[in-house]
Amino acid sequence: MKKSLILFLMIFFLFFSFSLQAEIEVGEFPQNVEDQFILEPENIEVEVWQQNLDVPWELVFLPESERALITERDGRVLQVEDGKLQSESYLELDINSRGEGGLMGITHHPDFPETPYIYLMYTYISSNGELYNRVSRFTDQGEQAVEEEVLIDQIPAGNNHNGGRIAFGPDGMLYITTGDTFNREIAQDLDNPGGKIIRLTPEGNIPEDNPFADSPVYSLGHRNPQGVSWHPETGDLFISDHGPSGEDGLRAKDRIKVVEAGSNFGWPDKIGYFEDGEYANPLIMWKNAVPPSGMTFYQGDLYVGTLRSQSLVRIGLNFENNDFEVNKIEHLFNDGRGNSTYGRIRTAVAGPDGYLYFLTNNRDGRGRPRENDDKILRFKMSKIKE
Repeated sequence: MKKSLILFLMIFFLFFSFSLQAEIEVGEFPQNVEDQFILEPENIEVEVWQQNLDVPWELVFLPESERALITERDGRVLQVEDGKLQSESYLELDINSRGEGGLMGITHHPDFPETPYIYLMYTYISSNGELYNRVSRFTDQGEQAVEEEVLIDQIPAGNNHNGGRIAFGPDGMLYITTGDTFNREIAQDLDNPGGKIIRLTPEGNIPEDNPFADSPVYSLGHRNPQGVSWHPETGDLFISDHGPSGEDGLRAKDRIKVVEAGSNFGWPDKIGYFEDGEYANPLIMWKNAVPPSGMTFYQGDLYVGTLRSQSLVRIGLNFENNDFEVNKIEHLFNDGRGNSTYGRIRTAVAGPDGYLYFLTNNRDGRGRPRENDDKILRFKMSKIKE
């Protein structure tokens, strides 16, 4: 009995010590505006572009062509030509799509089609049974992609928090968002690619001007970043990141961040806005669970696809004194009382035709599928009538 009591006290002490050590310090909410909900936004007429898709994760338009590519999380890449979805797959990969993993981000080489590479990020099981994410590039042959070349491998993967967005920045470098896979301590480990923004050359090499010597890490201290976009005028990198709902009793805390080279956003030590400047601060942190996914700038505003809040969020920004200030946060297609027109939205993409495209993910196991889901929808902002 005495030994059992001692063992119990030892376990309790270890658990209590770990809880204290793992406690997350929460700062202030940085924005000064309240969220607005608009079920039927004026001057927006939405039309269906594609439908009956299976959890589409990303959409990319190919330059100098009438082609677009869509990733589905189960491993298929679909091709759209002249607005028509092709019956044959552009590419099919043997992947692992359990949980939040699978086929995720896609982009093309900055000099496409002269340099005809297509880049993909996906989850797989290694020969020793470990789960990883990797980014590979393939050669475009018009109707299909061939010849996989792995650029970066053994990125941590899990049932949750895989990150998954990839995009080329204005500097011609490839940016990759990675999640902490619920192993939050890795977000502060520079030797571990999880919980980071990774920056590589188009060939998969480490750029000489990366902020950490001989490291692909561009920024650290992230939980599950799923969106990247660059401000069209300033060139600043914006990302979205999921907050710690369910961890340490915390709720929501989803964020939008402006990222500089070498910036550390503090996860899992701190989250939110702090005056001390020890860590980089977010631009927005939400009190209610959003969480934000893919995003794009369109007609001066930042549009963000959101999952649990089931809305397309439109964020207005001012830029003064080398700093961004949020002037509006509007949840489009949701009334704030549980009514959503389109459900879960995975990402938003500005098309070359002047349309804004957004992808639903109601068939991802967490949503309520509507008729002909999942869909890719689009709209053009119409002029306000005098």
